[in-house]
Amino acid sequence: MSRRTGSADLPLHGGRVPAWLSTRMAALGAVIAQAIVHHYGRDELLRRLAHPFWFQAFGSVMGMDWHSSGITTSVLGALKRGLAPLEEELGIYVCGGRGRHSRRTPDELARVGERTGLDGDALAQSSRLVAKVDSAAVQDGYELYLHGFIVSREGRWCVVQQGMNGERREARRYHWLSEHVRSFVDDPHAAIEGPRRGAIVNLADARAARNRRAALALVHEGPQRAIDTLRRWQPVGNAALDLFDPPPAAASAPMPHLTMPAHHDVRAGDVDLRRLHATLAAAADRGPADFETLLLVPGVGARTVRSLAFVAEVLHGAPARFADPARFSLAHGGKDGHPFPVPLKIYDETIRVLRGAVDRARLGNDDRLAAIRRLDEEARRLDGLANGPTLEAYVAEEWSSAAANGGRSV
Repeated sequence: MSRRTGSADLPLHGGRVPAWLSTRMAALGAVIAQAIVHHYGRDELLRRLAHPFWFQAFGSVMGMDWHSSGITTSVLGALKRGLAPLEEELGIYVCGGRGRHSRRTPDELARVGERTGLDGDALAQSSRLVAKVDSAAVQDGYELYLHGFIVSREGRWCVVQQGMNGERREARRYHWLSEHVRSFVDDPHAAIEGPRRGAIVNLADARAARNRRAALALVHEGPQRAIDTLRRWQPVGNAALDLFDPPPAAASAPMPHLTMPAHHDVRAGDVDLRRLHATLAAAADRGPADFETLLLVPGVGARTVRSLAFVAEVLHGAPARFADPARFSLAHGGKDGHPFPVPLKIYDETIRVLRGAVDRARLGNDDRLAAIRRLDEEARRLDGLANGPTLEAYVAEEWSSAAANGGRSV
C-alpha cells in the first residue's frame, strides 16, 4: 500500500520547454538518478521523488522555472525520456504524464509487468486509487491533469500528480510513496502542499473514518435519509473538513508543505544565504583539492565546479537542506531568465563530468563520484562558517558572464 508524502502549491504557468533545454534536462536528470541509485539504491530515489522540497530543488537545478507549475511536467517528462534507455539496467520505470499520457498509465504499467514479472494489474489498480483519492476523496478545488507513476524492479513505487485551479491560477502537486502504508483511505498522504483556501473536504483523513462509514450507510439506505439529514444540517466542528487544521496532539507530524511564491525573480528571502555561502566556499576550497580526480576533462573550470556543488547537494543532501529550493536555480539559472539565463556551456560541462563519473563507477571506479560527494560534505562542514556575496551580487555576476557562458532563455 502507499501513503501521501507531501505536496506543493505552485503558480500556474503555460508555455513549453524548448528543445535546447528539454534534451539537457533529460540527460542531467538521468545521470543524477543513476548516481542516486548507485550510492543509495532504487528505494532512495523513490523517496527523494516523493519529497516535495527535494523534487522542487531537483527541477530547479535542471534549469526550469524555479517556482512554476511547469516544473512538475518537465521533470517527469525529462525522467521518462532520460531513463527509458536505462530502465532495464537501472530497474526504474517511469510511466504516465500529462493529459492523455496520464490516462495511458495503466496500460504502461501492464507492459512493465509483462517485462519484469511484476503484477501489472495491481500496479494499475494502485495508480487508479491514488488518482481517485486526490480527485474525489480530497475535494480541494484542484482538478487533476497530470499523473506520473515511477516503479522499481522490486515493485515499490511513488506517484507525483498535479491538479489545476484555473480561477486561482494555481497548481497543486501531490506526492505518494508505497512505503509503510496501511490504507488508501486512512491518512495515505505523505504530504500535501498549499496555503489554506477555505474549507477542504478530506475524506482520506484518518479523522474522517466516521464520515466514510456514514456515507456508506447513506448509500445503502437510499436517498430519503440523506435528504432528511441535509434538511436538519447545522455547522459542526468536524476537523476532517479542513485538510490543513493542526492535527490533534496524538497525531503524527504534519506532512511537508511547500508553497512557492508568484514572483518570477529569485529574491533574497527565497534563498538561505548561509547555505549558499557554504556551497560556494566548498566549490572554491574543495574543487581545487580534487581537481585532478574530478575535473580531468578539457575546458572544465571553477564555474562548473560551482554547479557540481549544487548537484552534489541534490545527490546527497538531507531533506532539511531543501527548505529553500530556489537556491538550486543558482546552479544553471532558469529558462525564463530568472535568476539568470541558462549557461549552456556550464550545463553541458556539468553533464559531461557527471556522466564520466557515473560511467567510471559502473566499471568499479568510484573516484570521481566520491570527489563530487566531498563537495557536499565540505558544504555541510562550512554551513554557518563561510562568508560570501549577496544574492544580488551573485546574480549580477552571472548576468555579466551570461554571453560568455552561452546564456539562453525564453
